[in-house]
Amino acid sequence: MKYNSFILFFVLSFLTVSCTDNLVDVGVGIQPASDGITVGADTFHVVTANVSIDSMTVKPDSFLLGSLYNEKYGSTQADILAQLEGPIGFKYPAGAVFDSTLLMLRCKSSYGDKNAPLDVNVYMMNKTFNFSSNYSTALNPADYVDFSNVPLGHNVVTARYSSGSVDSTIKVIKLSNSFTQKLCDQTTYTSESVFYKSVGGVYLKVNFGMSALLNISQLDLQAFYHYPVVRNGKDTIASAVLTFPANVTVRQVNRILHPDKAAVIAKLQLKDSVNYVSAPANIQTRIILPLARMKQQMDAKMVNKKLLLNSALINVEVFEADSSAYPLPVISHMLLIKESEIGDFFKNDKIPTGSNAVLGTYTVPTTGSNFYSFNVAKLLATEIKAAEANNTLLTDDFKNFKMRLVPVNVTYNSTGTTLTAVKQQSTMGAITICGGKKKTSPMRVHMVYSGF
Repeated sequence: MKYNSFILFFVLSFLTVSCTDNLVDVGVGIQPASDGITVGADTFHVVTANVSIDSMTVKPDSFLLGSLYNEKYGSTQADILAQLEGPIGFKYPAGAVFDSTLLMLRCKSSYGDKNAPLDVNVYMMNKTFNFSSNYSTALNPADYVDFSNVPLGHNVVTARYSSGSVDSTIKVIKLSNSFTQKLCDQTTYTSESVFYKSVGGVYLKVNFGMSALLNISQLDLQAFYHYPVVRNGKDTIASAVLTFPANVTVRQVNRILHPDKAAVIAKLQLKDSVNYVSAPANIQTRIILPLARMKQQMDAKMVNKKLLLNSALINVEVFEADSSAYPLPVISHMLLIKESEIGDFFKNDKIPTGSNAVLGTYTVPTTGSNFYSFNVAKLLATEIKAAEANNTLLTDDFKNFKMRLVPVNVTYNSTGTTLTAVKQQSTMGAITICGGKKKTSPMRVHMVYSGF
């Protein structure tokens, strides 16, 4: 008996050596080891569809600003609402006189025409965000800005060059003298409430152009002033700058719109052999798996055996990347997740474990098409177990198990070995993938399972 057990262990190890992390028990049957092992493999077609995404809730690390039209994926318009951190407790030196106030934007990258002009208007926010609340990318700026007031300032900038700045990545917008005086009137910032009476935050909006989007990595308001001092026994004038940063201690929201999305989706639906994923918050792909039929097929082949789902592999083959005049970057990572769990996953900053979601990376093989790969064995096993426990195996949701491909930005620890954060992608990106109806290389799920 010990000898048979050893043989059983060896065979099981051999069968699953390449997918140990995805070996999942999905059944409750008990079978004597002497009956041997049965291995099954099946391929199931899936149904795919394009899904329009109106908005998302995300705290991005950078912010889009501008407007860009792409002939396939449509228009993207982006504004920025940013609170600024106040220098609480700071007191200006005696006799301080303000010279000017500048809004400094660091542009770490851009999309579209680098020479296209962007006329940026800056308005004062008259209402602040609640730091602990979540805000949608489709929020209404009129709830936070009084547009009857004149803009604080404006400037025409491009991605390539900005007048008035030595560093071409820095975009400078000079703010009005009246706003500068308002800052000067606050000689001491005793509390946040006092600070927000003078500087609630800023709203940045581009007035014209459909050719460029800036990716802003840093936004600071800088107040330049001078004051009298005595140095070495002589009266002199000292210059200084006080910075009000938009950082992680206060809230910023990137408002992102796709005004022609309905027409774009209608056009894309005409070609049902492929599907589309476009970020941020634009188009995603739904994948519907026939989970009930998959379980029935496994049960039929593994009668009275303990069932193990070794692998359930979905290879999402790339049909084409964007090839327009100003192509959007390829999406580097996508999350395959149960559709009903998307909101909770991102709201609570979860990490994919295989049983709640699966992360796929854009892969360029030495031969064949580029692809993203997802092994959803743990995720499907989790759903099957839950359905068995709740007696919901025959529900429509179980029969047509809906998942979604969501473009994401990922963060790893300093050694690059541990995934520390997964957020919905807030930068531009797009990809066209082979769908479930494609005659050659349609999207499918390849399953390997065993019973003993």
